[in-house]
Amino acid sequence: MQLNTARNVVIEISFTSTVSHGDPYNDLELDVVFKTPEGGALRVPAFWAGGQAWRVRFSGAMQGDYPYETVCSDTSDGGLHGRRGTVSVCDAPTENPLYAHGRLRVADDRRHFEHADGTPFFWMGDTWWMGLSTRLDWPRGFKMLAADRVEKGFNVVQIIAGPYPDMSAWDPRGRNHAGFPFAEDFARINPAYYDEADLKIAHLVHAGLTPCIVGMWGYYLPQIGVEKVKRFWRNLIARYGAYPVVWCAAGEGTMAYYLSEDPEGDAETQKQGWTEVMRHIRAVDAYHNLLAIHPTGFGRDMVEDPAVMDFEMLQTGHGDLASVSPTIDMVKKAVAREPAMPVINSEVNYEGILGYAWQNVQRLCFWHSVVNGTAGHTYGANGIWQMCTVENPYGPSPHGRCWGNTPWDEAMDLPGSGQLGAAADFIRRYAWWEWERHPEWTVESPNENDPNSNVALGVPGKIRVIYCAPPCWNPPLVKGIEEGVSYRARYFDPVRGEDHDLGDVVPDAEGNWEPPIPPECHDWILVLET
Repeated sequence: MQLNTARNVVIEISFTSTVSHGDPYNDLELDVVFKTPEGGALRVPAFWAGGQAWRVRFSGAMQGDYPYETVCSDTSDGGLHGRRGTVSVCDAPTENPLYAHGRLRVADDRRHFEHADGTPFFWMGDTWWMGLSTRLDWPRGFKMLAADRVEKGFNVVQIIAGPYPDMSAWDPRGRNHAGFPFAEDFARINPAYYDEADLKIAHLVHAGLTPCIVGMWGYYLPQIGVEKVKRFWRNLIARYGAYPVVWCAAGEGTMAYYLSEDPEGDAETQKQGWTEVMRHIRAVDAYHNLLAIHPTGFGRDMVEDPAVMDFEMLQTGHGDLASVSPTIDMVKKAVAREPAMPVINSEVNYEGILGYAWQNVQRLCFWHSVVNGTAGHTYGANGIWQMCTVENPYGPSPHGRCWGNTPWDEAMDLPGSGQLGAAADFIRRYAWWEWERHPEWTVESPNENDPNSNVALGVPGKIRVIYCAPPCWNPPLVKGIEEGVSYRARYFDPVRGEDHDLGDVVPDAEGNWEPPIPPECHDWILVLET
């Protein structure tokens, strides 16, 4: 059988066994080995599609022919072992960065991400934890929210593909039209649930949004068991690994269930178990998609060995302005730890949660994370993470309290998302991965974690970027301008996303320059560029 597809675009191949198995999901394993044009091989797992049907999804990163052969744990006549064919991959022009540049990887500096072809990638994520449920309707609502995020400058969506947080596994709020992710007692997955989820995951990729797929919330591992969770993850890898995705093993990895009778014991079980599961993900995924775990604090603290992670996620608080200083401290600590890896603040101050954390706090958390060394940032809005609607508000969590019931289509227009998306687009104008902190370039607060402190970074003799902290009543003095270097300056308005040209920089005899007062008093980004 000869099949054709474009470079980096997923193609699906179906197989049907004539041998009957009572429990194919648990009794069989099917892999498909693709030989690559340069002489290598990709061993790609296939997924159980219900009944006696199996499917494999494949994408090739280079042009050429990829002959394949199936390898099945059941080698009997009429089974799935030894099926052969070829996939031919061609190059096709595309404006989709995920197809044009390939899946993500960690850059050589171990501090930022890039595409497979070396194109730098600045992570601007959004939090759609419950986006695969009926709480976000398909296609209207899902496509509307995706289009809004693309227009605003987002390029990652964090979304859960298994049982959800803030509920039990069989809570009706976690259903899609085909039911729950698992069959009763977690005995096997529900293929029909994932047939519906496929439409949404594929749409994210086609829209240019990288799905950051979270397997499930961490507290389900003691309930399900490590071996069943590993088989579940094999199914996710088979379904979505050929897409340009990022894996997140679990959410809040070591947090026990809200009503657990042994939270400390569950936390230890989860830490050991998720470490084992992440090793399993690495072994099964032929495409080596990036892997992390969403934490209660630091991602490294969720596992026994940080080597199972490609990058570190943080969760730094939902306490409005009181969370900003701890956020700065946590980011600095995470960036400084060894082994070095990119850091993403993957959850902080959802906009509107508990009736606060509005756009000013969103900007503070974004800018203080990025200027202190993160490889991007993830935004979140209350109402979107749990996909509230007017007809179907989320309501209380298992602890009996409600985080807020703002409908998602109202939360979509909260100003923080537009301001952070514009900030990400501003950063992408420059070689931001080369920037380093230079406290000697301006006057910073003696309190190193002061949210209202100015922060300077850039590349000497090329560019200076100074975060002018709110309220920026008087702009910070720029110090130590290099002799013989001519800069031109501008303000970037992080509220409106606009540039204000300031003309040439003329330093005094000591090499200092006093910028003009900005048009309004709030935070500003001052840029000096040769």
